[in-house]
Amino acid sequence: MTAPLTPAPRDALSSAPRSTIETLQAEVLAMPMARTLGLRFVHAEPGRVEVEIPVSEAFSFRPGQLQATAVFAVADFAAVAAAGSVLPPGWTNATVDTTLKIVAPAQGECLRARGRVVDAGRLLTVCAADVWAVDAAGQERLCATLLAKARNIDMGAARPPQG
Repeated sequence: MTAPLTPAPRDALSSAPRSTIETLQAEVLAMPMARTLGLRFVHAEPGRVEVEIPVSEAFSFRPGQLQATAVFAVADFAAVAAAGSVLPPGWTNATVDTTLKIVAPAQGECLRARGRVVDAGRLLTVCAADVWAVDAAGQERLCATLLAKARNIDMGAARPPQG
């Protein structure tokens, strides 16, 4: 039996290899949905990720107010990227379960989502994100919170044998 992956103490998190975080960012930003939303990383460190998307009329159900699908997407990207940030090299993850609670309208200049790891295990990582609507003055207002579970995948084990 392999020992579970557990989050490192806060001091150890800040000393994780930068290449892992850079790889994570590149993988996320290569996703068509991330590009379509205009997703950008504001901050990333092991166990914590902050991303933003602009408020766009293309994703609004009325002028200036984003649909829940866009709110969900930015929250999911933040939470699951945070979960991915604590995986060892050669691993990736995928969302397997989520719940989103919208608490206020998603309106303003952009949405900022702050993802974090709640509990990291070998097979599954529980993660969460809070989504903030940011106005033109930079003021934030909580508009949603998400709790998710991500499946951790060893990409080396996922490859079919060559032969």
